[in-house]
Amino acid sequence: MRIRSILSVAALAGSLTLFCQPAYAAVSEAPRGSIVVTDIVEYQCTTTGVAEKQDIKVKVELTMPAGATTGKQMIIDWHGTYLDDTTALRVPTAGLAGGTKLYAYASISGLTGLTSATGVGELTLSAGQIVPLPSAVVSMRATPSNAGTATVRPAAINFGTKTSEPSIQCKVQNAAALTTSTLTVASADGQPTDSVPVPPSPQPTPTVTTTADGQPTDSVPVTPRSQPTPTVTATVTQASAAGNGKVIKTPSGGAATGGGGESGPDGRALIATGFLLTLAAAIGLLLRRRSLPGG
Repeated sequence: MRIRSILSVAALAGSLTLFCQPAYAAVSEAPRGSIVVTDIVEYQCTTTGVAEKQDIKVKVELTMPAGATTGKQMIIDWHGTYLDDTTALRVPTAGLAGGTKLYAYASISGLTGLTSATGVGELTLSAGQIVPLPSAVVSMRATPSNAGTATVRPAAINFGTKTSEPSIQCKVQNAAALTTSTLTVASADGQPTDSVPVPPSPQPTPTVTTTADGQPTDSVPVTPRSQPTPTVTATVTQASAAGNGKVIKTPSGGAATGGGGESGPDGRALIATGFLLTLAAAIGLLLRRRSLPGG
């Protein structure tokens, strides 16, 4: 009986061990690869329309994103709690408008084109009471455009209904004493984060020297296609000393006429002789008709 009792107790203890988890397992852990940095940030808060300022202290936890890349929105988690009630921000006597929110900021340095991240948290307010900080994590968002490594610090927190119109502005007073968080942004195209693109080396510009006629010295002139040249053969005949000194050119292939129009008997004498003979015949015919009876 004793042995069975001992075995029963051992079995019961083993069952309880399997079903009961340790207390620390209920604590949420940060995402794998992320870095959480906690700082006590001292703020000086100014309320619109109120001369008195409030000095507060907030315990801020910043969680850096893992795997941030260029061109994609990243999230830096912000969570804040007051150090104690004596250093907490209180609602001013005039109260705050309904729908007032917390706007949390983080300063980013070391990356070109990226200077801050911003997040918004919902609040529930009561006049004269402590301004509550969001119990949930505030996601501060930003989109890096360049790869590299940056340093991140907690920055201002504001309270209001709009980002551009805060009712209460709280500025950091101990920025130099805050711990810096490291933010690494990788290039989306797989290039190393510390690589600097090297511009292509300039190509030498060829120098062209031209001659007097405008042709480049290193150019090869293109010979135009030769056109057939017509050949003209001329025969030159020199006139005699008694002539008028003219030169007659006879094209090749023409008839060989010798002296041309300047040689042979004078045609004018032949024409005159024929005209006189015709005139004499006409006169003789006329006289003969008159001498005939009845003429």
